[in-house]
Amino acid sequence: MTRAESEAPIRARVHADVDAPDKVAYGLTFHQLAIVAAGALCFYAAWRTLHGVVPAPVLIGAGVVLGGLVTGLALGRRDGLSMDVWLLHAIGHTRTPRSLSTAASTDAGAPPDWIETPKAGRAPLPAPLRLPADAIDEDGEVSLGGARAAIVGTTTVNLALRTPGEQAALIEGWGRWLNSLSTPTQIVVSAQPVDLASHSRALAAAAHAQPHPHLRAACGDHAAFLGDLAARRDPLRRQVLIVTRTAAGEHGHHAARRRADDTVRALSGLGVTPRVLDGTAVTAALASAADPYRPPRPGGLAGPDAVITAAAPTRTRTRRKSP
Repeated sequence: MTRAESEAPIRARVHADVDAPDKVAYGLTFHQLAIVAAGALCFYAAWRTLHGVVPAPVLIGAGVVLGGLVTGLALGRRDGLSMDVWLLHAIGHTRTPRSLSTAASTDAGAPPDWIETPKAGRAPLPAPLRLPADAIDEDGEVSLGGARAAIVGTTTVNLALRTPGEQAALIEGWGRWLNSLSTPTQIVVSAQPVDLASHSRALAAAAHAQPHPHLRAACGDHAAFLGDLAARRDPLRRQVLIVTRTAAGEHGHHAARRRADDTVRALSGLGVTPRVLDGTAVTAALASAADPYRPPRPGGLAGPDAVITAAAPTRTRTRRKSP
């Protein structure tokens, strides 16, 4: 099947950064102009105060150094942030405690029993760990203090393989869903590594149990292919998560779940396969987001409110031989 000749490809110009601030003067934004103006005022105040005491060449040299620092602070960027914002985050990061604990601090301020206090000196106490989520229900709803959220996992669709008419229909359906949003919604697209080596070993171990020689050969060939692919490439998989939450002041217990169900119905017509994640899947998704480069455990993670018990150790009786 070929595309109809009457269908013209849809083209639209989209800016690379739709959130870029407006340029006010000299190609600088208001934020950058404020930094330059603050630096200029500081140099002017220092000149008016010290020009009668400090020689002019020294003040000019200091002004050149200050101008370079202000220019780098105003125009520099790192990790997608302006240099001044990045430095503020860096200062805040250095001042945050390195040790966090989920245990509540005591009223007397004494360290918990599991901390070994040194005899000399004072040991820094761990700061309380405050997470945005309080609990995860069995149906997948996440408690966020006064609000609740639900997560929808979905696949992707390749627009390049669709005709222009199909592309327009998909984009129109996507736009209708975006226009229907009335609460904060987060879309997280991440690429995670795929552990093909373990799949290759599992297939190689299962090849010997196949009933037919051709099945054993096919299973062994596929295991070798996966092992070679894991050795030569770094395969990744794309994960798309849509987080819906309740509105401010909304007291419905399952409002986030209803919005997640509405999201699944709206996105089902776009050629993707969405589903609302249950408690176990939400726990695995959050654990993977916290540490995406660690492969999941073969046994999986325990579900929310799951009681974990250990089997009692069995005692073996040994018989003593009589002399």
